[in-house]
Amino acid sequence: MGSHPPIPTRVVLLCGPSGSGKSLLAARSGLPVLRLDDFYKEGDDPTLPLVLGSSDIDWDHPESWDADKAVAAIEALCRTGRTTVPVYDLSLSARTGEEPVEIGRTPLFIAEGIFAAEIVIRCRELGLLADALCLSRGPVKTFRRRFLRDLKEGRKSVPFLLRRGWRLMRAERSIVARQTALGAYACDRDEAMGRLADAAAGRHVQARTPA
Repeated sequence: MGSHPPIPTRVVLLCGPSGSGKSLLAARSGLPVLRLDDFYKEGDDPTLPLVLGSSDIDWDHPESWDADKAVAAIEALCRTGRTTVPVYDLSLSARTGEEPVEIGRTPLFIAEGIFAAEIVIRCRELGLLADALCLSRGPVKTFRRRFLRDLKEGRKSVPFLLRRGWRLMRAERSIVARQTALGAYACDRDEAMGRLADAAAGRHVQARTPA
């Protein structure tokens, strides 16, 4: 017998290219949601990666994100139902404070963000993982949705958004391939909702094991 108490809650990691509809799907699921984008590093962090051949920070590179703190927050939610997370302003590339997150006694919650696949193995090894999903809607649709969203929210300057959007549109298939190689299951919105319903009902879903 192990010495650790049973974990009352499990997490579904929801990843996919930026603009693929992760936040909307998470909101429609009715499950508690942890926003993994709040674990971005701040803009003056010397470890931030740059886009190759450019002075732009590569906010789509996993090294722009604090995986350790994200996993710690997920584990705290799974074990205790509460944690504290940063409040991150994407337009400022900075943390502006902290806020408590409480999910109560729910058996399942979603942690969503473009880097969610990076922590699939760690969450599985900790016994926290219910499923890992990668949303994909096609490069052109994703480009349009991402650009309009980021423009509306004033996340970055228009030239930066266009450069980033063009780069991500060309890289989308490789992004999905990487996330599925890390253990996420590629699916569309309807299949993702079905797998979330299964997990919420306690039905076993086979999360993909990386090769």
